[in-house]
Amino acid sequence: MQELIHAPTLNTVLMVEDILKHMNESVITIAKLKRRLPRQVNHNTLKVILEYLELSNKILVTMRGITWIHNPNPNLQKAIAEGFEL
Repeated sequence: MQELIHAPTLNTVLMVEDILKHMNESVITIAKLKRRLPRQVNHNTLKVILEYLELSNKILVTMRGITWIHNPNPNLQKAIAEGFEL
């Protein structure tokens, strides 16, 4: 039987997303992100949240840290969809 991992609540996902979306830096480390969160989040739960945000193209996780990349601008989305070249 497979052991169940702790699934994050929607409130926790939104809390992490909000911190990343409104950070002043362009890159933040996981350690710094943990310090900025208003309440403590289990490390494995945070990894699940970060994986979800990366799969949904909202963040990019690199060796240097985490970067918010989501841009809902409709003009940008249209240019990407149509393959517009600059």
